[in-house]
Amino acid sequence: MNVAAASPSPVPDAAVARYLEHVTVARRLAPRSVAMISDGLSRLQARCEQGGIPLAQVQPHHVRTWLARLHQGGLAPRSVAIILSSWRGFYRWWGREGGVAANPADGVKAPKAPRPLPKALSVDHAVALAEHRAGVSDDAPNPLMAAALAARDHAIIELLYGCGLRVGELVSLDAVASDEAIGWLDLQDATAHVTGKGRKRRVVPMGDAAVRAVREWLAHRGSTVPAHEPALFLTRQGTRLSDSQVRTRLRQAALQAGLPTSVHPHMLRHSFASHLLQSSGDLRAVQELLGHAHISTTQVYTRLDFQHLAQAYDAAHPRAKRKG
Repeated sequence: MNVAAASPSPVPDAAVARYLEHVTVARRLAPRSVAMISDGLSRLQARCEQGGIPLAQVQPHHVRTWLARLHQGGLAPRSVAIILSSWRGFYRWWGREGGVAANPADGVKAPKAPRPLPKALSVDHAVALAEHRAGVSDDAPNPLMAAALAARDHAIIELLYGCGLRVGELVSLDAVASDEAIGWLDLQDATAHVTGKGRKRRVVPMGDAAVRAVREWLAHRGSTVPAHEPALFLTRQGTRLSDSQVRTRLRQAALQAGLPTSVHPHMLRHSFASHLLQSSGDLRAVQELLGHAHISTTQVYTRLDFQHLAQAYDAAHPRAKRKG
């Protein structure tokens, strides 16, 4: 989603500039989040300039009108919601600073967007991918390096599916815990220590398969594959593996394993959550393991779980309505 493509570029208001500095420095939001907030506030400034309305005098009816026009102009509901969130956050901060008496975006709702179900693999396909050991080694210069890369890719898949990690959390892992490390693994305790969204730390248990896979990769790391930095997962040149490289390796591994669909890292996170919920029925536990701030984010997997049950009913129950 690119909400910044058609955004205007008015001269920054002093309050807007200070708020962008606040979210960048004090809140330490990710660059992409700051860019989306900046885009939303640029749109707000443009509307104020067009209407001759100072930022401090914007009222709720202005906000509703401007959001409606954005939606009518073809902007997707999710994009409109992101823009509204940037306005609400700005005025909330400005109110604390004494710039406005009330937040004109409070109580204003964005248009509802359909919430698609997350795409998850079946248990059989997820296990087949995790157990596939050929690896993606076309770029390996020799058999020893090929074995090392295969071990690395296997460990990556086991952690993504076995621990439900985000790809950003995975590539941020260091081989050894330290004060500077964003994330690391404790193989003795079988736990993954990661830093997720909002810089929130959490500890996730590792299964035996993931521990074995990581140990196998560590046997190659630093000997077969040079280790030029503390990253757990390295390229064959010895540098930290990137998000995009993990996506490429995973897509190729799924193809080699004979899966009928393209696989991306977040699909394995969805599969982790869906399969865990199907087995345990414990939504709160799944929420904690995923690192979701709100239970409503995790509840989407109950819909996925019901879809799974409905398919089983349609396929097996003698009184189910059958098509064709």
